[in-house]
Amino acid sequence: GTARSFFSMTEPEVSGADPTELRTTAVLDGDEWVIDGHKWFSSSAEGAAFGIVMAVTDPDAPPHRRLSQILVPTDTPGYELIRPIPVMGHAGRGWSTHCEVRYTDVRVPRENVLGEPGDGFRIAQKRLGPGRIHHVMRWLGQMQRAFELMCAYALEREVGGAPLAEKQTVQNWIADSAAEIQACRLLTLDAAHKLDDGDEARVEVSLIKFYAARVLNEVIDRAIQVHGARGLTDETPLGFMYGQARGARIYDGPDEVHKQVVSRRILKEFREGGVYTFD
Repeated sequence: GTARSFFSMTEPEVSGADPTELRTTAVLDGDEWVIDGHKWFSSSAEGAAFGIVMAVTDPDAPPHRRLSQILVPTDTPGYELIRPIPVMGHAGRGWSTHCEVRYTDVRVPRENVLGEPGDGFRIAQKRLGPGRIHHVMRWLGQMQRAFELMCAYALEREVGGAPLAEKQTVQNWIADSAAEIQACRLLTLDAAHKLDDGDEARVEVSLIKFYAARVLNEVIDRAIQVHGARGLTDETPLGFMYGQARGARIYDGPDEVHKQVVSRRILKEFREGGVYTFD
């Protein structure tokens, strides 16, 4: 088919890293949910057939049971796509957009809720682990491409009668990048195997999410530095890759949140008299 969806969770008024603070509400009125709220960075909203909206359905429930995910067709009265938000100077188009959206007295059938009311956070968590590791898999491809461009240009470009590849600084960049890319590959495989075995692998996924995001930025940055001013132009994909890579340290959880997840788990083991094992 041709229909596609978008996910609508983040709000401009509250922290995007803490979904328990969301303010968009969905109130039952007979057999309909009435949704009111303001979202942004609703990825791929432009051209989508329906949105999956995270909304508070029970404000008196425990924090992680307050939210539900509700399907909202984009032709529903009260749904408004305000604008695609320019990211690093580009607004994108269609699936590549990150949009600001408003819901005003939006009415959808009661059965449009995914799972049971209150399952929103649980469903989101089930998606986030595999979703984050999919990001990392794509980043690995970008790292590899930037690495290849860096090495090839270092051999081709001469400065002072010798190729850049003979400069110790450039050699260090190549060696560091090779080690870091390989570490990312192995960390990703480890997390993927644990997910395949039914483990939520929250520590492993958080670890690779922040580490791979950093390596992605550093490898592309080194490749641009080797290319000099040419690396900033459209003659290579590096400039575009660099602009896209910066967001990796923010979306699907900023670095700081993932580092907190990892460190808390490690300290919990020591606090309880054990040790953290690397397996």
